[in-house]
Amino acid sequence: MTAPAGAYERYQPWRRWVEVGFWLGVMLLNTVSNTIIAQTDVARGRNGIAPWEPAVWEITSSILWLVVVPCVVVFSRRFPLYWDTWRRNLKWHVLATVVVCLIHVGGMMALRQLAYATQGLTYDYGPWGEVFVYEYLKDFRSYASILLTIEAYRLVLRRLQGEVSLLTAPDEGPAVEPIDRPERFLVRKLGREFLVAAADIEWLQASGNYVNLNVKGRAYPLRSTIAGIEARLDPKRFARVHRSYLVNLACIASIEPLESGDARLHLVDGTVVPCSRRFRADLRDRAGAAEQPTLRESA
Repeated sequence: MTAPAGAYERYQPWRRWVEVGFWLGVMLLNTVSNTIIAQTDVARGRNGIAPWEPAVWEITSSILWLVVVPCVVVFSRRFPLYWDTWRRNLKWHVLATVVVCLIHVGGMMALRQLAYATQGLTYDYGPWGEVFVYEYLKDFRSYASILLTIEAYRLVLRRLQGEVSLLTAPDEGPAVEPIDRPERFLVRKLGREFLVAAADIEWLQASGNYVNLNVKGRAYPLRSTIAGIEARLDPKRFARVHRSYLVNLACIASIEPLESGDARLHLVDGTVVPCSRRFRADLRDRAGAAEQPTLRESA
């Protein structure tokens, strides 16, 4: 029987809508507020700037940020700022601010030229060097704000989902169970801690800097590589079936061969996991050695 869905599971169907809606809302609010402020300054200065021009400036800037945000999301997965990695990865984010500024400034200047051209005008952005320095200082701050927002959001999700860690050796005396081949994992979720038996893990999937341990319909992230966790699991119980997947052999119901040479693994709970041709032969041999009829390839 599947356990009742928690807050994290209930949130998943809405997650993409919330994430996209959040950034659209932030950019819309930022565009409207900055436009009003700029138009007010223009009206006070009486410098010949038309009221529509500040709106074009802010809209073009926000459009480019909407392009950049997904790139920051992907980049921050590759170079996360965890407590143990931020020193190593910070330099890459500093470099990324320069690239982001070039994309942002170049893109919005092009859009502004197009907008001004519809009015029979030419957009004058001034000396490129001065403009870039000015925009870079603003974009550096914006990049940092976006990155911190993304990391804070991920931290909240991990707390809701429950984050896994390996049991460590005790300060004194021998360990109760082997540390190099763990039989249980520690899960921290919303201030609570509980143990998950390795035998209860049905399949594992690499996800960026984490590996998701799927247990009874729920996924718990463990900060590790798929190769790193594979080395710690019992090879008699778990098999690598794909560069991003490990499965519990006892949870495989059938193997469906594909014309490409790959296969699909149908698990007992109905989950379908890909199996690449690289690992298919090894899986078939291990299934035969284990003499488990459920692991036979289906026709």
